[in-house]
Amino acid sequence: MKVVLLAGGFGTRISEESQFKPKPMIEIGGKPILWHIMKEYSYYGFNEFIICAGYKQHVIKEWFADYYLHNSDVTFDFTKGNNDMIIHDRYCEPWKVTVVDTGLNTMTGGRIKRVQKYIGDETFMMTYGDGVCDVNISELVKYHKSHGKIATLTSVLLEQQKGVLDIGGDNAVHSFREKSALDGVPINAGYMVLEPKIFDYIEGDGTVFEKEPLKKLAAEGQLMSYSHKGFWQCMDTKREMDMLEKLIATNNAPWMVWNK
Repeated sequence: MKVVLLAGGFGTRISEESQFKPKPMIEIGGKPILWHIMKEYSYYGFNEFIICAGYKQHVIKEWFADYYLHNSDVTFDFTKGNNDMIIHDRYCEPWKVTVVDTGLNTMTGGRIKRVQKYIGDETFMMTYGDGVCDVNISELVKYHKSHGKIATLTSVLLEQQKGVLDIGGDNAVHSFREKSALDGVPINAGYMVLEPKIFDYIEGDGTVFEKEPLKKLAAEGQLMSYSHKGFWQCMDTKREMDMLEKLIATNNAPWMVWNK
């Protein structure tokens, strides 16, 4: 199952870092937060990624182009008048990564729509490239397959300004509203599982995925919630970046399941 990662936004609320690189490429613990998210999925056996790039998309492409080199010991031998390069202790992740330039100003729904040809007619996963979580992704997929609806999103109970959900007793999402007051109700944490029919709900580049598509799915009873009681944290601000850094530095990063 492929994993779609939204990584094309401007990241204006963390401009101290995003003026130089896309927000998903901002590093925590010496690696881009995007890498941390991919490691989460990889831990559960999902290793094929489609990255929806946009703002400074070349930074993402160049980072992956050099990934193999950056994670190996290298000898540069000039003694014979040539630039001979010897790679030692070769290491790379078991990943297949497709980076797609989905446009500079394309909205979230539009970015997903633009990578449809790389997904095909199959179930896929999607999340945002700026939030880490210790959700059991295998259980999330299992839950999605059990209910037969078009979309499943992971919900967490946090007091933050994210997409707010009205979840019924049957775990069906009855309504969806984007960014309201801090009211301590379940919010959309991303980590979604989607059926290919989702593309029918996205009109084009101007479609904000969190607005009409999710609202329509909720109204039709096609949007389900997987409730996560554990850790989730987005990285919208420098303060949140520093908090994630501290968790890593103190060996207390719940999302780094591959280290446990």
